[in-house]
Amino acid sequence: MVNYAALIDKYYAGQDELKALLLHHSRQVVDKSLEVCDKHPEWQADRQFVEEAAMLHDIGIVLCNAPGILCHGNEPYIRHGFVGAEILRKEGLPRHARVAERHTGSGLSRAQILLEGLPLPAEDFLPETIEEKIICYADKFFSKSHPERIASIEHIRHQMAEFGHGSLERWMQLENEMTY
Repeated sequence: MVNYAALIDKYYAGQDELKALLLHHSRQVVDKSLEVCDKHPEWQADRQFVEEAAMLHDIGIVLCNAPGILCHGNEPYIRHGFVGAEILRKEGLPRHARVAERHTGSGLSRAQILLEGLPLPAEDFLPETIEEKIICYADKFFSKSHPERIASIEHIRHQMAEFGHGSLERWMQLENEMTY
């Protein structure tokens, strides 16, 4: 069992407002993720891991520059999952790290990274395990810039379409898998 609260405290010391935003968003993602687990007991998803990984999926935002959501680090925001994964691997949590690096958008493909010149390694960062897919899906319903809102499926589809056909197609696959 991972003490995610202690890890968040460690990396967010002195960042009370950002920590509160992270905790609120992460709890929303946990609740939605566990709702999906409950809807699909046949998947036998690891509920304890889903809770831990959902609480830690955005730990890297503290290192990113996104002033609109209280982040004043040096990394581009697109790297928040990647740098969060580095933190989690350093903490001995490679499985949790995979969730962090694979939750951005509907996952990021190597082709998309190369085509858009994203500041990430030229690799696929796509959710593969059922737990990775659940958290990636649940995350899309909640925005850190508007924590009071729950996005509709239509809004999420529109957002994914803005990032290209591949992003929308991956989202539609996730949506179909999670909602059947």
